[in-house]
Amino acid sequence: MGADVRLLLDYGIALPSRAWLALPYRVGLGFAWAAGLLLDVLEGTMLGLNALTLLIVAYVTLSLHQRLRMYNPIQQSGLLFILALVALGLSHWLRVISGQIEPVDSMYLLAAFSSAAIWPALFSLLRSLRRGFINN
Repeated sequence: MGADVRLLLDYGIALPSRAWLALPYRVGLGFAWAAGLLLDVLEGTMLGLNALTLLIVAYVTLSLHQRLRMYNPIQQSGLLFILALVALGLSHWLRVISGQIEPVDSMYLLAAFSSAAIWPALFSLLRSLRRGFINN
């Protein structure tokens, strides 16, 4: 699988995983594990590699979600950039030590930047979804 497709898959899973901030009790650790396993199958990587990464992101996000929700979307974007950078860096590191890629590939950083850049718009969408769940 090409680096561009892998980056798209990482970005595609990393950004919706921020739903843990909007719906922390409806989207939990089981969703993170299942999404990670699905990503492993789609990428053809070692089974459990992305599942572990997304599980760690979910755990940190769920444990800090009350504090993160106090910040405005721009501040949340900065914190989510750091979280995405750690998650994608961990995934990249696990791929390097398992021998799947060479250590010179740093394109995964673009996913963290773009994830942080789009967060304020996604925050508004997820807030309206959350309010819809609360009213129903």
